[in-house]
Amino acid sequence: MKPRLRTGLLIGAASLALGIGTTAAMAGAGAGPGFAPMAGPPGLSGPMPAQPAPCTPPALAGAIVDATVSDMGGMMGPGMNGGPMMGPGMMGPGMNGGPMMGPQGAWPNSPGMGMGMMRLTINPTSVPAGQVSLRVANNGWLPHEVIVMPLGPGQNPGQRPIGNNWEVDETGSLGEAAQTCGAGEGDGIAPGTMGWTTLTLNPGRYELLCNIAGHYGSGMYTELDVTPAR
Repeated sequence: MKPRLRTGLLIGAASLALGIGTTAAMAGAGAGPGFAPMAGPPGLSGPMPAQPAPCTPPALAGAIVDATVSDMGGMMGPGMNGGPMMGPGMMGPGMNGGPMMGPQGAWPNSPGMGMGMMRLTINPTSVPAGQVSLRVANNGWLPHEVIVMPLGPGQNPGQRPIGNNWEVDETGSLGEAAQTCGAGEGDGIAPGTMGWTTLTLNPGRYELLCNIAGHYGSGMYTELDVTPAR
């Protein structure tokens, strides 16, 4: 994920957090991803860009794991006039999780603070060791990614410390699906599309997570168990 995209998402998040009323008013100007562009969030000029067309992954090697990523917009459905309920999944801690502040503010640097405003689910949750292919479908309103990182003894998903940039340390990453309609690294999987990657995984426990700024802390993580090959 390129830093400029993450920076842009943070700017958009701040704008949406400060202008929910304006966002609700503009929601009627257009439909969801893949349809006609609608007015952009407060603080951002011009209409929202049209999303890429849906895509289908090629035949992938090894055990297949289907991952689904979603945010508040995708989970709650359309708002009053057919637009998103609010800035989808971008409210940060806020509400029941403490004050809503910028990346240098109240977001805790301690583990286990997921708000559940975003989701990353996989099927199956266990595969044999060897080649493993991830097919990631983005059902939300925001770009997402899936990074694969090993879990240490006693470590559980969602427990990685969150830095002041709202991201976790990616040291030790084994690979990622972050390209719209493509394999491997990229700028994030666009809403309504897919991305994929193929890795070779040894037996063990792995955390799959989205590390776009703020997404890990909003609940985008899950566990994949890799068992010895038979």
